[in-house]
Amino acid sequence: MSLSPSSSRVRLPTPGTGLRFAVVGNPENRRTTMFAAAVRAVGHPAPRVLAWRDVLRGRYAFTPGEFVRIDSPGENTEVDRLLRGTDDPARVEGTALWHRRFTAAVREVTGAAHRAGAVPSADPEDVAVMFDKRRCHARLAAAGVPVPPALTGPVGGWEELREQLRAARVSRAFVKPAHGSSASGVVALTMAGPGRVKATTSVETAPDGRLYNSLRVRHYTSEPEVAALVDALALDGLHVERWLPKASQSGRAADLRVVTVAGRATHAVVRTSRHPMTNLHLGGVRGDLDMAREAIRSAGGSFDEVLETAERAAACFPGTLCVGVDILPATGWRRFTVGEVNAFGDLLPRLTGLPGSGAEGLDTYAAQVAAAPAAIRSAVRRAALEERHHDATA
Repeated sequence: MSLSPSSSRVRLPTPGTGLRFAVVGNPENRRTTMFAAAVRAVGHPAPRVLAWRDVLRGRYAFTPGEFVRIDSPGENTEVDRLLRGTDDPARVEGTALWHRRFTAAVREVTGAAHRAGAVPSADPEDVAVMFDKRRCHARLAAAGVPVPPALTGPVGGWEELREQLRAARVSRAFVKPAHGSSASGVVALTMAGPGRVKATTSVETAPDGRLYNSLRVRHYTSEPEVAALVDALALDGLHVERWLPKASQSGRAADLRVVTVAGRATHAVVRTSRHPMTNLHLGGVRGDLDMAREAIRSAGGSFDEVLETAERAAACFPGTLCVGVDILPATGWRRFTVGEVNAFGDLLPRLTGLPGSGAEGLDTYAAQVAAAPAAIRSAVRRAALEERHHDATA
């Protein structure tokens, strides 16, 4: 984990006291409770939980030597209101404001951790980029990580989107809110000719034009409806990618979520769906990883290619202990691209580590707990080197 030169107070835990953890998260959320259970399971003291609702109001502090897990602020109405300025968590709009407020909070939290001599689990710039699909795509592409082709210019609404897609000769695209997550606001768009469009999305448009997330995927086939939807989404910024045909498993579209811890691929799950979006809360189900391995092998490839691609993506975010990488296998299971990199992509209950990963028998949270001591030692060494460099150049 990266530390500033002023963080020379960071230190290892006192021998025999056990590693000390703090979690910035929502106390009632299963992410927080599952991580806390993983900490206790190996004999460490229960982590201090600093609620996002208090952190966002400035009520928090860290102590030297703590490992500070920065967790998702999602699934809490009060926190959502503080970040997005709306009382209805089902609303789609407000993601640009959410991004500004959340990334500012992460910068403040990690800065406070550094000043206290604690070690945060995430780098604020990494988090800011991962929650901006345009910047994330650009960072991956610059590093040579395979990604779907994307529009590079701003998209101000339906008319601009339609013209840019026509100019790029793209008839099928994923239209994504730049700062969205969990498929919120994502539209799978098909254009078949003048006035012939189909938008597949979980967004429900209310009579007053407001947009709401729904658990039901629906289709819009009227161009005025699609135009109104895109125009509303564009207010928060859009990222538009070519819709690449996905591989299938048992007749369902399939992709993979690969979790990396300390840069190494440790966990993987296949996600399948009848819809273009494979998110489990939208009706997606876990597929068969062994079947996917065999399909890749039969196509002349190796599952190691999937893991290597995920690790290359994770390497673009070196200051963050754990990320979730969405791997899109092309039809035939022979080529792979990276759809997204998720700062909080580790919520995969009951999933244990891949053979040979070093996380065998561990879930994603236990794997991060096991990696924390090395992260702290690395932070101590880096802080010492930076302080010596600072003294030498002073």
